Amino acid sequence: MMKGRVGMFGGKFVPVHLGHVYAMIKASTMVDELHVIVSYDTEYEKEVIFKDAKIPYIPFQVRLRWWKQLTKDLHHVHVHAIEEIQTGQFSDWEKGSESIREAIGKEIDFVFSSEQQYSHYFDVLYPQAKHVVIDAGREKYPISATAIRSEGAFKYWDMLPRVVQPFFVKKVVIVGTESSGKSTLVSNLAALYNTVYVEEIGRTFYERLGDFETITLSTDFPEIAIEHKYHEKQQAGKANKVLFIDTEATVTQYFAGLYLGEHQSVLDSLASIQDYDLWLFLEPDVKWFDDGTRSFGLQSIRDANNKTLKELLYKNGVVFEIISGDYTERLSKAVQLVDELIT
Repeated sequence: MMKGRVGMFGGKFVPVHLGHVYAMIKASTMVDELHVIVSYDTEYEKEVIFKDAKIPYIPFQVRLRWWKQLTKDLHHVHVHAIEEIQTGQFSDWEKGSESIREAIGKEIDFVFSSEQQYSHYFDVLYPQAKHVVIDAGREKYPISATAIRSEGAFKYWDMLPRVVQPFFVKKVVIVGTESSGKSTLVSNLAALYNTVYVEEIGRTFYERLGDFETITLSTDFPEIAIEHKYHEKQQAGKANKVLFIDTEATVTQYFAGLYLGEHQSVLDSLASIQDYDLWLFLEPDVKWFDDGTRSFGLQSIRDANNKTLKELLYKNGVVFEIISGDYTERLSKAVQLVDELIT
C-alpha cells in the first residue's frame, strides 16, 4: 500500500462491469483513500452514447447507487457524482478535474485507469499525480462498456456485477381472471428459463388467514399489492435475465371491485408506477378449478369478469398480448413472446 496517499478512479460507467470492479478493488489496495468518480452529462449520453445502444439509458443516480453498493464495505473508498458537460474540447476535462478536486478536497497522488492513452491528459490535469494503468489489455475481464451497449447486456450477463444485473432484468407479468392458468404458466416459464418468479400474493395472503370471502377487508388489497411489490424487488435481484410475475396492482384492483365493489385510489397509484416489459393476458378458456379461494366458476360469469378486467387494463393504457387455447398452446405462445423479448 502507498501509505498516506489519495487515489482517484473515474469514468462514466455505462454500465459498470466486472472490469471496472476489478480495477477499483486493485486500486483500493494501493492507496489509503480511493475516490470513485461517476461523471455524467445526461443530454450528451442520451443523444450520443446511447443513441443506438441495445440497452436502456442508465441515469447517473443508478450508476452512483451501483458503486455505493459495491463499495459499502470498503470504508476507505468514497464515491462521487460529477457533472462534466461534453463539448469535445479539452476544456471539458479541465472543468471536470476542477470539480473532481473540489469533491475530493485533497491533493490527488494517484490517478487510476485502464487506458494508457489517458496519460497525456492526466499529466496536464494532475501534474503531481502518478497515472497507474490497471489491466490495460483487459486480460482479467475481457469486456468493455461499449461492447455491452452495442451488443446487449444479456450477451455479457456474467460480466455484470450482481448489483447491476437487476437493472437489465426483463419483467414479464401474467394476468387474467381467476383459474385462467396464471400460476401454472408462471412456474413453468420460470423453470424453462432457469430463473425465479413471483407468485400471486393474494392467494398466500388468505391462506395465512385460513379463510377468504367471509373475512375480506378493504385494507387487505393495498397490503396484498404492497407485499407483491416487495417480492418483485427481492426476486429481481435473483433473476436470471428474466423475471416472471403472477398478477399485479391492476388485477388486485379488479379483485377489490369484484369482492367488495370498491375502486381504491392507492391501487391506481401503485399501478401507475409499474414498469413491465411484457404483459401476457390469459383468457379463461381452460377448465375452472376450485382451489378453495375461488368463487366464480360459471363460464358466463368468467366471461363477464374477463371483460371487466380487460376494460380496466385498457383504461390504464396497458398493452398486452392475449393468450388462449389449451395448456400446450399457451406455453408455446408464451415462449415465443418471451424469446422475442430477450433476444
